[in-house]
Amino acid sequence: MSYPHTVRLRRALLPVALAAGAGPCFAEAFAGTEADQTVVITAQKAPDTIENAPSSHASVDATAIAATVNATNVEDALKYLPSLVIRKRHIGDTQSPLATRTSGVGASARSLIYADGVLLSALIGNNNTSASPRWSMVTPQEIQRIDVLYGPFSAAYPGNSIGAVVNITTRLPDRLEATASVGTSLQTFRQYGTVRDLPAFRIGATVGDRMGAFAWFLSADHVDSKSQPLAYITAPRTTGGTVTGGYDDVNRTGAPIRVLGAGGFEHQRQDNLKLKLAFDLTPDVRLSYIGGLFLNDTVATAQSYQHAAAGNPAFTGAYNSNVYLYDERHWSHALSVKGDGKAFDWEVIGTLYRFSHDVQRTPTGTLPAAFDSGPGNLTRLDGTGWGTFDAKGAWHLGPQTLSFGAHWDAFKLDSNRYATAGWREGGEGALNLASRGRTRTAAVWAQDAWTIAAPLTLTLGGRYEWWHAFDGFNFSASPALTVDQPSLSAARFSPKASLAWAPSAGWKLTASFGRAWRFPTVGELYQVVTTGSNLAVPNPNLRPERATSEELAIEHKGIRLSLFNEVIDDALLSQLAPLNGGPLLATFVQNVDRARTRGVELAFDKPNILPRLDLSGSVTLVDPKIVADAAFPAAIGKRPPQVPRRKATLVATYRLDGAVSLTAAARYSSRSFGTIDNSDAITHTYQGFENYLVADVRAVVKLSGNWSLAAGVDNLTNRKYYLFHPFTQRTFTGEVNWKF
Repeated sequence: MSYPHTVRLRRALLPVALAAGAGPCFAEAFAGTEADQTVVITAQKAPDTIENAPSSHASVDATAIAATVNATNVEDALKYLPSLVIRKRHIGDTQSPLATRTSGVGASARSLIYADGVLLSALIGNNNTSASPRWSMVTPQEIQRIDVLYGPFSAAYPGNSIGAVVNITTRLPDRLEATASVGTSLQTFRQYGTVRDLPAFRIGATVGDRMGAFAWFLSADHVDSKSQPLAYITAPRTTGGTVTGGYDDVNRTGAPIRVLGAGGFEHQRQDNLKLKLAFDLTPDVRLSYIGGLFLNDTVATAQSYQHAAAGNPAFTGAYNSNVYLYDERHWSHALSVKGDGKAFDWEVIGTLYRFSHDVQRTPTGTLPAAFDSGPGNLTRLDGTGWGTFDAKGAWHLGPQTLSFGAHWDAFKLDSNRYATAGWREGGEGALNLASRGRTRTAAVWAQDAWTIAAPLTLTLGGRYEWWHAFDGFNFSASPALTVDQPSLSAARFSPKASLAWAPSAGWKLTASFGRAWRFPTVGELYQVVTTGSNLAVPNPNLRPERATSEELAIEHKGIRLSLFNEVIDDALLSQLAPLNGGPLLATFVQNVDRARTRGVELAFDKPNILPRLDLSGSVTLVDPKIVADAAFPAAIGKRPPQVPRRKATLVATYRLDGAVSLTAAARYSSRSFGTIDNSDAITHTYQGFENYLVADVRAVVKLSGNWSLAAGVDNLTNRKYYLFHPFTQRTFTGEVNWKF
């Protein structure tokens, strides 16, 4: 860096540092000028890449995110894209799975999330808890654009692409640049006996430069947030006793309950550090490294609505699982070499994600004394993680583009729970529960996109995969269990086909077919099931899901209409069934014979639909149904869990001039079910899945120089709703942004 550059950067950074010292806050990079505004793009084909995917596509760029979204976490940037739902319970939530147009929030392994080629999907499970994507490895100020591919129509991706593939691209500077952003938010939460104002603060900064063939980029982000309760403690409704207080209600099946208190009030302190390095070996060949570190310190506590005769709080229910500590340190690494040429493009990339340190601590003693100390459990996931390797290329042969590649991945689950004499800081005692295992997949794929004639493009592809699960082990101290699980292997072929017809300018019609095999995850294979005092391990010989998907998409000048159908044979769902063929019933993952989902999706993007007014949105209607289930006949004819029939989004942005933009947005979903037999008839209660209509607003003002301000409100009308958990209520945001 030259001396004048250094002086100029230091002078510009000084006021930002002073502003940041006033309080720990964060905000996104401000949107560019009016000419830069791009809200949402819907198209039949993603930007040209080696994968050359023929899937329906939607995208959003950094300019649009800054102008339209109160994006305090990276997953917020997707919340207005067609058919997608992110179950983000609060700012800094580490359990935010992605739901697509055919799968619910409990099917995290039916979608893929990448950032610069690094897999963020935690394919160690298929749930909305520990297997949620690792969004925290990316911060909003890094984003250049996000592209979403719908359906398993590309041979370049594994069967986990059944629902969608999300590709996040982050920035790499071409010159000296720096950003800083600070902000705050405040949620006002009022429900039952909980009345709290819950703040969150963030601060983020980036700096980068290019010096000849070498480019570098640094990003740092810190969050400090407090959440609403993530759970309510309930019990069957009774009368009498010396404990008073609580609230009468009904549970999701309609049974009368008493709400005794609330739990899972999370106070999180998180840090994200990112380093990107790139060196151009030749004008056409680039060597890149990306390293990321995520740190999380979470303290969760509980509140009782009840009081004993003496007037002190009484904790008479099952509070302990909602009182915990998390201490996490996760690393991500990626090394790649990429070549771009007129006739041939290629890339080789290897990635590694590791739970270097991941500990959860929970008390087992009686509250409130156990808040401070006492016995408990300590669960370690240290060593859990995954690695991937891909080598791929694309030949451009006039009217044809031939893409091909090889893939390898390995996933490891290493979960060990120990007793401890001091749940807050005590060391490991005796091992009382363990679940371990590995999976490995190798694959080769090829795809040929051939322009038969000017209006017709035929894309044919196929993917062959070899899958292996091994080293499965389960242990329980009480009830006693020690079992080494058998190894499993499978080899499957997935054909793909797509035909696109462009009869005239602005029109495009695409018919697509894809088969995809989604292999069981480690968590699905080797989970321990406990029923009362009995413990058993279900048959670990789960079969892979087979998805057969079709789509007919019509596109015309920013409007896309898609008709889609999906049939999944041997669907991997959690359901009630006999354990090991015996009389005991439990809920665990099994193969459901067949589920099908058909529907229609309308997506549109109309910039300047009126002078200075941009309008975009989507409507999705689906008909999901379980059509065969020999293990649990009560589920036949019912809807798969957490798949609503209707979803919609609408985003309107008005640009007063080049310096001010105003956005109003809305998200809608009809109700869904949490149980496979749809027995949860009550929606507005803890563990219910209800409909919601949430409105958001945002205003951005560009000041003179490099400064901008933004303010917004999420859930403007204060809609109180449940998606199993109680969700965030009205939240105010404010931001200060700076760019150099």
